[in-house]
Amino acid sequence: MKLQSLVLATAAALTMTTTFAIPAGTWTVAAGAHYVDPKSDNGTLDNILSVKIDDDIRPTISGEYFIANNVGIELLAAIPFHHDFTLNDADGNKILTGKTQHLPPTLSVQYHFDGYNMPLNIKPFVGVGVNYTTFFKERISTGGDLDLDDSVGVAGHIGLDIPFAPTEAFRIDARYMDIKTDASLDGADIGEIDISPWVYGVAFVKTF
Repeated sequence: MKLQSLVLATAAALTMTTTFAIPAGTWTVAAGAHYVDPKSDNGTLDNILSVKIDDDIRPTISGEYFIANNVGIELLAAIPFHHDFTLNDADGNKILTGKTQHLPPTLSVQYHFDGYNMPLNIKPFVGVGVNYTTFFKERISTGGDLDLDDSVGVAGHIGLDIPFAPTEAFRIDARYMDIKTDASLDGADIGEIDISPWVYGVAFVKTF
């Protein structure tokens, strides 16, 4: 009887885990907004001027397809982020200003901790992937031809899904993106800009 009870209890636990796991073949779509917070030290250009990149917030959308139970492939997209930047001398005096826009699509493999009896049925997740950032509409106050190269780097992702309906949830997440770009002015290399931001977001998630 004890062995039978143990077998039945184990089977029930496995059934519960399977029932609450996000099954392979599931799709989710998340729509929200993300805040890009660049690192504080963004590099030095022309070996003289330190770079300071401002933050920005924009609407975002992501889609995720589950290739296995609780394991998904996610693509994050957004409308262009806009950043103002300043170039300062060694004393912190503003010498030049500029602007740029960028798109940072990010592809990640993610694991969702579903079926673990979290409070409020919260579903944490973690992910790692690759970020590709393309820059455009670069401008500088001197009127020169500023060009920022595209960037490819590692991206990390962590977050929580808080369900409020069987197929709907509220998401809070944070990402780290390794974004570095080589800068040139009028065709001459002037150094590297290191943005490498933390990206914080909220979103509405729908499961299909």
